[in-house]
Amino acid sequence: MNDYIRRNMPLFPIGIVMQLTELSARQIRYYEQHELIKPARTKGNQRLFSFQDVDRLLEIKNLLDQGVNISGIKQIMQMKQQVKVHSSEEKEIPRPKKQMSDSELRKHLKHDLFMAGRHGRASIIQGQLSRFFH
Repeated sequence: MNDYIRRNMPLFPIGIVMQLTELSARQIRYYEQHELIKPARTKGNQRLFSFQDVDRLLEIKNLLDQGVNISGIKQIMQMKQQVKVHSSEEKEIPRPKKQMSDSELRKHLKHDLFMAGRHGRASIIQGQLSRFFH
């Protein structure tokens, strides 16, 4: 399980989040109403918050302590989201794959055959042949 999944897994009921953030249930519901957080819901409609939600609530609380109003907080959160989307788009730029020439491929396969069984390595060909011999 990667860190992103762990941080976004809904785990905490509102009572625990209130203790962690020192916010009231009313404040938390207010921030949800303004779509600053989006907790998951159980079948019984109970809110469940993730680590990410708790972090965002703490960030909201910090911004409020600095004198930023709800409108300003929304703008800050939108700008952060845009930066995150923009940076993830940059990471996904397709790069052309280098094509191997026949001689490079032959050299690579020869090296794999030569190294087969050494240092715990198996060659590509051994891996392919193993499907046929059990």
